[in-house]
Amino acid sequence: METIKVLSLNVGKPKETDFRKKSVLTGFFKEPVHEAVFLSSVNFIGDGQGDLVHHGGVHKAVCVYPFAHYSYWERALDRPLSYGAFGENLTISGITEQDVCIGDSFQLGEAIVQVSQPRQPCFKLGLVYERKDMPLLVQDTGYTGFYFRVLQEGMVSPEDKLVPLTRQAQAITVAEANRLMHHDKQDLVGVRRLLEVEELSPSWRKTFEKRMVGQEVDSSERISGKE
Repeated sequence: METIKVLSLNVGKPKETDFRKKSVLTGFFKEPVHEAVFLSSVNFIGDGQGDLVHHGGVHKAVCVYPFAHYSYWERALDRPLSYGAFGENLTISGITEQDVCIGDSFQLGEAIVQVSQPRQPCFKLGLVYERKDMPLLVQDTGYTGFYFRVLQEGMVSPEDKLVPLTRQAQAITVAEANRLMHHDKQDLVGVRRLLEVEELSPSWRKTFEKRMVGQEVDSSERISGKE
């Protein structure tokens, strides 16, 4: 595995944004920081989420996005993008969803973090870029990024690297988890394998357990913002 660099550490408090004649609270807008920041079990100090039902919490404490995808989105959106463009806390180089597995752990400064699930894009991404199809584009490309839970709290500097510590024995990549969630929904053998990964986040586990008994979770509200 290549050296995994943190290109930018980004934080930001939730802000009100207009959406369909009403105001929504979003923590999407984050700015790079240049000093070390404490990473707690739920977030970086100075960071926050607008929707604590679907974002944040111990299993989604840190949002990570590979810089390798930026050039694709700059072409698709026909605009330059700066670090934090996808509302991520860590903009990284050296790995993508194809390289990292659910349950993998890393040293990050004084902290230890672990991959819990892929990120699921919501309608606020489309709001920011004025593209209603943006959440589906992110989902369909698999360029989703992923989340860390925090196993050990500590100070994290923008100059720190992600140092691999352990690889989960099942070695199911974030890309594979995305495939099972969004594309090959009838692959119950694959779903069963993923459910054997203890480190999979409770929300994704619940969705897949429902699928195993013939129930499918409706994602239209997340994608479109319609209630």
